[in-house]
Amino acid sequence: MNEEQRKYQEITVEQTSSADKKSGQAKDYSQYFQATYQPPDLKSAKKRGKEDVFVHYDFEIPEDMANIGRGKKFLIRTYGCQMNEHDSENMAGILLEMGFESTVNQDEADVILLNTCAIRENAENKVFGEIGNLKVMKRENPGLIVGVCGCMSQEESVVNRILQKHQHVDLIFGTHNIHRLPELIKNAIFSKEMIVEVWSQEGDIIENMPRARKGQFQGWVNIMYGCDKFCTYCIVPFTRGKERSRRPEDVIEEVRHLARNGYKEITLLGQNVNAYGKDLLDSSYRLADLLDDIRDIGIPRVRFTTSHPWDFDDELIDVIAKGGNMMEHIHLPVQSGNNDVLKIMNRKYTREEYVALADKIKEKIPHATLTTDIIVGYPNETEEQFQDTLSLVKEMAFDAAYTYVYSAREGTPAAAMEDDVPKEVKKDRLQRLNEVVNRHSAMSNERMRDRTVEVLVEGESKKNPDVLMGRTRTNKLVNFKAPKSVIGELVYVKITDAKSWSLNGELVSEAEVAQL
Repeated sequence: MNEEQRKYQEITVEQTSSADKKSGQAKDYSQYFQATYQPPDLKSAKKRGKEDVFVHYDFEIPEDMANIGRGKKFLIRTYGCQMNEHDSENMAGILLEMGFESTVNQDEADVILLNTCAIRENAENKVFGEIGNLKVMKRENPGLIVGVCGCMSQEESVVNRILQKHQHVDLIFGTHNIHRLPELIKNAIFSKEMIVEVWSQEGDIIENMPRARKGQFQGWVNIMYGCDKFCTYCIVPFTRGKERSRRPEDVIEEVRHLARNGYKEITLLGQNVNAYGKDLLDSSYRLADLLDDIRDIGIPRVRFTTSHPWDFDDELIDVIAKGGNMMEHIHLPVQSGNNDVLKIMNRKYTREEYVALADKIKEKIPHATLTTDIIVGYPNETEEQFQDTLSLVKEMAFDAAYTYVYSAREGTPAAAMEDDVPKEVKKDRLQRLNEVVNRHSAMSNERMRDRTVEVLVEGESKKNPDVLMGRTRTNKLVNFKAPKSVIGELVYVKITDAKSWSLNGELVSEAEVAQL
């Protein structure tokens, strides 16, 4: 326990003690403290034990909390990846069952939860900016519950910073105890102290939490939690815990439920999704087996993310190559094109191994699009090493890439490395990389011109409400004009124009589709 935490404990016990003296009651203050202040611990988060992970199907809202939110509203702001979006759907489902109503207007909200991302410094800065903005609302509305959850809450430095500078926050909880939300909200409502409950190590799998899905035809399906890869730059293994796979029968039942309710597309989620099943010691069932079983369910489109090249095996490639409802888009992060940097990153593959895997994918799935993640400016990256990344991008001709300047994450091995690469050099490398990526992305999209493709219509274009947008099987964004009635439907669109990051097209009539 650091000095700030010790001071907080003393304040909590002292204030509670004063209240008890007035009532003439005696309490076990250590027990009270454990219930209200359980901070994250990085050393505990690093541990990977062999303890069994149990699956629970008995989640329910306690009776005394079933109507605690009646007449009140909640707002959840989500930052970061699809897993955070999925977690927010679970939290929203729980709050709805507690009697709360959802709102998008923060001025109406009685509970505001910030579901945070810790993967990059910019993401954390945005959250702290929002926490600061909420201080004014809290001053004007003392009854407002402000909560911080998600990956940032799993970091010691974040919790300590909130304790020191943002005492208007009422509630902090992490990624492993979302199912405890009813009790945490109740404590936050009735307690005058900040509630901090962050489990540094993962718990069991809770299967039947309620979920308020945002989409009516696209759905996230989490198939596993955590990551054991420990890339030296990544905080995720600490914030999300060790790899734990859901039982196949539970995943399949969720997919069947979505199919029965008319969903057109699902995305299977995991921090390292193609490691699915490796922790199920009583089974040899893997992601390829799961995809093969899902193939027979009436969902038109199936995607998965995010993959690690280390676990991308031949069986998985063969299943995707069968086509059908398996989409021909593979996101395969490479991070660097230089072997020395890959080794320092602890990626556990070489450039040559990555290229061989990509070539195998392209050979068996000729129409697949391949996208990737790339980090530039890793500690002490040389110009020659960066040139290797540029040459890899040119060799692979990725359809698209998410590119980033390295962002140090406190507690990771990379954060302790000395770095002699100036910021302006890192920004210059990112710009040069993006020029190459954009050129190849534009070339890939140009090859789509005059083709007729299947598109799942997702909604109105963000730039023009008179234009609809959707994605192809290969995950390319298409804008076109059509009646709003086709939103949520699979249609055919002829591509008329290509840009670096999107396509324009014209809706194909049913008569023309019949002739295809």
